Amino acid sequence: MTTIAERPTAAAEAPPPHKKRKRMKSMYPTWFYIPSGVLYVALFAVPTFASFYFSLTRWSLFDVEFIGFDNFVTFFSEPMLFQGLINTFIYGFVTSGLKVVLGLALALLLTGSILGRGYLRATIFFPVLVSTIGVGVTFKVLMDPFDGLINKSLAVFGIQGPGWLTDPAWALFSVALVDVWKGVGIATLIYIAGIVAIPQEYFEAAKVDGASAWKTFRNITLPLVQPATATVVLLSLIGGLRSFDLIWAMTRGGPGFSSDVIASVIYKQYQAGFYGLSTAGNVVLFIVVTAIVLPINHYLTKRQVES
Repeated sequence: MTTIAERPTAAAEAPPPHKKRKRMKSMYPTWFYIPSGVLYVALFAVPTFASFYFSLTRWSLFDVEFIGFDNFVTFFSEPMLFQGLINTFIYGFVTSGLKVVLGLALALLLTGSILGRGYLRATIFFPVLVSTIGVGVTFKVLMDPFDGLINKSLAVFGIQGPGWLTDPAWALFSVALVDVWKGVGIATLIYIAGIVAIPQEYFEAAKVDGASAWKTFRNITLPLVQPATATVVLLSLIGGLRSFDLIWAMTRGGPGFSSDVIASVIYKQYQAGFYGLSTAGNVVLFIVVTAIVLPINHYLTKRQVES
């Protein structure tokens, strides 16, 4: 007969509390990471550090002169260059905000029970597949203030269309609207994936409780598509802050400097032979994108975790 003292206690059976878990080994050997590491250093790290150095110089293909922060002083003191920085912020936030709003609205429409849903999805996504330069050239013709189809269509209803690309007050926003038209398909696709992934039981429970469409959207759909929102915000914001090809195809930064952004300013300085100033602009663009995107990414990620 086993006595109480001889019986194993729960404490004896439990594993030691301070025993460390065995660290899981990677399924790949260390040398497997060497090729990707070499490519990263050669194609990203080295050019990045080289850009920081050459931004402090006045350089050409055959000569380099160290001038300190003179390029950055020039960049922020010249009205034309500083205006490009301001326009970059405006363009990036306008295009990003519109893509989020329109992408979510279109995704809600295209996940509902509507006729021709598959065809409409393909139609909205089609502009994403078209060349950006082709889109820019096409809309440059359509937005011509005199012979463009847009203003001619408005004239039929007695509306005098503005100079979409020739009026300094309209040029930047006109290009931004074209950018939204071209890129909203990606945002819509991401939101559709996010909405479809929401379990239908939530919507059925809300319907049983008598919740209105607005309450269902606000309390179920909107919180549960936050990962999709974070993706759309980051992708569209990075794309907007770095945008160049569409602006160059439609306005070349004009009229004057009204639609210039950092990328187009960098290109113009490079064309003029100011290579050091152009490199400094690249560094400014890198810092601006990093300083904006990283905090937003941290904030959105934190909200996802909390929710």
